[in-house]
Amino acid sequence: MNTVTKPELPTQYTPADVETPSYERWVSEGYFGADPGSSREPYSIVLPPPNVTGVLHMGHALDHSIMDALTRRARMQGKETLWLPGMDHAGIATQNVVERKLAAEGLSRHDLGREAFVERVWQWKAESGGQIQGQMKRLGDGVDWSRDRFTMDEGLSRAVQTIFKKLFDDGLIYRAERIINWCVRCHTALSDIEVEHSEDEGELVSIRYGSGDESIVVATTRAETMLGDTAVAVHPSDERYSHLIGKTVELPLTGRHIPIVADEHVDPSFGTGAVKVTPAHDPNDFEIGRRHSLPSLTIMDETGLITEHGPFEGLDRFEARPAVVAALRAEGRIVAEKRPYLHAVGHCSRCKTVVEPRLSLQWFVNVQPLATAAGDAVRDGRTRIHPPELAKRYFDWVDDMHDWCISRQLWWGHRIPVWYGPEGEVLCVGPDEEAPEGYVQDPDVLDTWFSSGLWPFSTLGWPEKTPELERFYPTSVLVTGYDILFFWVARMMMFGLYAMDGRPPFRVVALHGMVRDQYGKKMSKSFGNVVDPLDWIDRFGADATRYTLLRGANPGSDVAVSEEWAAGSRNFCNKLWNATRFALMNGASVGSLEGAQLTAADRWILSRLQTITAQVDAAFDDFEFAKVSDLLYHFAWDEVCDWYLELAKVQIQEGQEHTRLVLGHVLDALLRLLHPLVPFVTEELWRAVTGGESVVVAPWPVVDPHLADPDAEKEILALQELVTEVRRFRSDQGLKPGQKVAARLGLAGTVVAGHEAAIRSLLRLEAPGESFKATASFTAAGVSVEIDTAGAIDVAAERKRLEKDLAGAQKEAAQAAGKLGNEQFLSKAPDDVVAKIRARAEQAAADITRLEAQIAALPSG
Repeated sequence: MNTVTKPELPTQYTPADVETPSYERWVSEGYFGADPGSSREPYSIVLPPPNVTGVLHMGHALDHSIMDALTRRARMQGKETLWLPGMDHAGIATQNVVERKLAAEGLSRHDLGREAFVERVWQWKAESGGQIQGQMKRLGDGVDWSRDRFTMDEGLSRAVQTIFKKLFDDGLIYRAERIINWCVRCHTALSDIEVEHSEDEGELVSIRYGSGDESIVVATTRAETMLGDTAVAVHPSDERYSHLIGKTVELPLTGRHIPIVADEHVDPSFGTGAVKVTPAHDPNDFEIGRRHSLPSLTIMDETGLITEHGPFEGLDRFEARPAVVAALRAEGRIVAEKRPYLHAVGHCSRCKTVVEPRLSLQWFVNVQPLATAAGDAVRDGRTRIHPPELAKRYFDWVDDMHDWCISRQLWWGHRIPVWYGPEGEVLCVGPDEEAPEGYVQDPDVLDTWFSSGLWPFSTLGWPEKTPELERFYPTSVLVTGYDILFFWVARMMMFGLYAMDGRPPFRVVALHGMVRDQYGKKMSKSFGNVVDPLDWIDRFGADATRYTLLRGANPGSDVAVSEEWAAGSRNFCNKLWNATRFALMNGASVGSLEGAQLTAADRWILSRLQTITAQVDAAFDDFEFAKVSDLLYHFAWDEVCDWYLELAKVQIQEGQEHTRLVLGHVLDALLRLLHPLVPFVTEELWRAVTGGESVVVAPWPVVDPHLADPDAEKEILALQELVTEVRRFRSDQGLKPGQKVAARLGLAGTVVAGHEAAIRSLLRLEAPGESFKATASFTAAGVSVEIDTAGAIDVAAERKRLEKDLAGAQKEAAQAAGKLGNEQFLSKAPDDVVAKIRARAEQAAADITRLEAQIAALPSG
C-alpha cells in the first residue's frame, strides 16, 4: 500500500466537504473495479436494477447500504469483489413518462409511429433518465461503474432473444387466450407485481336470476359484468340447489338462458352459495368455464367501454355499473344492496387505474418445470434463504405458481421475437436469424420482469462464455426486500437454473424488511411520513443516513427510522472525528507494538478489540447489520472514547510513549471495522491516522488471539465499577462533574491498586492534605473511599432538596401501600394495574433507602 501525506483534520467534521471528493477519488483510482483474471477468491453481487425513471427512496437507500457494506468488507478481506450496477428499462413507467411529454406537445405516440416513438424514448433516457445513479454516488455506492448495464442494451437484448427462443423451442413458451390483469389506461396486460391491491369502498348487489321456485340469487361487486354471464355455479353437495343443477335460468336484461352447473370451487358458506360465472372477465370464472366448456363472452373493450349490444353499449364500465343496477331494480331483480362495501380492488401500480380482469390472447411461460427446479435448489441447499423462516413464503409461491403472462401491449421494451407468415405460419427468430420476407413481427413487447429475470447472468455476458461469467457466477448473495421475494427472486431462480445448467444465480438470498417511520407505520405520501434520503444526506451526511438505516437492519425485519435517530448517527460521526483529532493531537501513530511495556489499560483495550472484531465478523456473516452497528457504536463510544482515551491521557502525561502506538493501533482497526458502514468519515480519519492510501483497499482486521487478555479485562472492569459508583455518589451529593474534592482511597491490596493516578483523574479527586477531614465515607467496588466535601457544596440547600425528595417518596409509598392494603380494590382491579402499583411501591421504597443514606452522609451543620 502506498503511503501518502497525512491530511490535517479540520476542527469540525463537515460531510459535504469530504463526501464528493472522496468518492471521485475512489472511482478514479479504480478501487471498485473487478478483475475476472484474478486468482483471488471471487465475491459478487448484482445490484437489483432500479427503474430508469426512478429516484432514490429510503428502500433503495437501505438496500444499497447493505450491499455496499458487504462488498466493502469483502474487498478489504482480499476477495476479488464485483458489485455490478445497472438500470431497468421499466416498460410501462418509461412509456408513460414519454407519452405525458408528448401529450404536453399535443401529440400521441400514434402520431409519431412506433419507430419514431422508440427513438424518442431513447432520447429521453439520454437526457433525463438514470437520475438515481448520481444519487447512488452520493450515498457512497462502491459499484464497478465500468460494467454499468441497461436491460435494453445490445448484450442484454441478445440474451433476452436467446432465452426466449430456447424456451419457445423447448415448449415452455406458448400463446393462448387467458384471463389477465388489464390496465384500461395503459392499454396493456400487467404482471401480478404490477398490480397493487387496496381495500376500497364499493357496493355488493344481490340479484335474482330466473323466477319462482327455480330462481337463484347471486351477489356481485361488479354488476356490469353480469351482461357477460354464461352460467351460475353452485357446490355439488349443496342441497339447497341440488334440484336446479343441470337446469337453465334466464339472465336478466339479456333474454339469454344460462345453465346452472355444479363446481367444487364454489364455497357454499359464502353469500348465497351461488356465484355468477363470467369466464371472459374473472380468473376464477374462467377456470370454471374451462371445466364446463362454457362460452366466454367479452362485453368490454380495451378502454373499459361496454360492447354488448343494448342500452349499455358505449358506456364506461363505471357508468354502466349504476345503469345496470337501476335497470335490474326497475325489473324487481334486486334482492339486496350494501353500500359502502369494503373489498380488495387491484390497481395499476403505475397510473393507479382500477385493473380489469380480461380475456386476452397473450404469450405465457409454462412455469411448472421451472418453478419446480427453483424450489428444489433451495430445498437441497444450493441456494440459502436468510433468514431461513422466510423460505416457507418462497415455497408457497414457487410450489403453486401459475403460468406467467409475459406479453405487454407497449412499444417500449424487448419486442417479442415471433413472426407470422402470410399463410398463418409462426416462426420464433433467434439473435442471429432473420424472418423470411413477407413475415410480420408480433407487435407486443416482453414484460420488464422477463429481462430483469436474466440479470444475474446476462450482465456477465451470457449467452457468451465470458471470463466474467466463469468467475463471478453464481453470485455470492442477492440483497433484496422480502416484499419482492415471490416476484423477482423466483423469476431469477427459474431462469438462472434453466440457462446455467442447474446452477442457481446466487448462493444466498439475504432478505431485509421495509423502511417504516418511527411509529412503525409504512411510509406513504397519504400519511405524510415519507422521508427523502437525499434530504437526510444534505442535512446529516451520507454516513449518518446509512448508519441510521443499518442500525435497524435485522434479517427479514422492517426498519424504523426517525430524524432524531439520524441526528444521533451524525453525533456518532462527530464523536469519531473529535476522538481521532484528540488522539492525533496527543501523538497517536501506527507502528509495531512488539516489545512495548503495555499497561493493564492498554492490554484491556487491545483484548476488547479482538472480541469486538470476532463478534463483528460473526454478525456480518449472518447479515445482522443492526448488531454490527450496535457493537461498533458501543465499543467506539463507550470503551474507546469514554474510557481508554481518558486513561490514555494519564499515561501520556506520565510519559508512557507506547500509549501513542496503542491509540494508533486501536483507531486504525476501529476505523477499518466501521468503514463498510460509514465509508466517508472513516476514509478521512483513517488516512489521517495511518498516512495510508485509502481505507477502501486496507486489509480487514483479523483477530490476534495473542492479544486476548482476560486478566486485564477483569482489572479494568473493577476500575470501571469503582469509578461508576463514586461518580454516582458525587452526583447524589450534589457535586458538579468537574468539581475537585479531596479524597482518601483505600487501594492497597486491591486489583486496582496500580491505577490511583487514573482513578483520581477520572473522578476529579485530589490527594488529601494535612487539613483533610472526611465528611463522608463508603465502600465502592471493594475500595474504601473517604471524601471531604466541606466547602464544596451548600450543605443546607442540599439537605433541603433531599428532604423534599424524601417526603415525595414517602407520600408515594403511602399511597401505594393504601391501595395494596385494600382488599376490595385488589379484587376488582385488573392484574396489570395491580402490578404497576406494586412496582411503584418497590421503587418508592428504594428511593427512600437511597435518600435517607444520602442525607445521613451529608456533613453536619
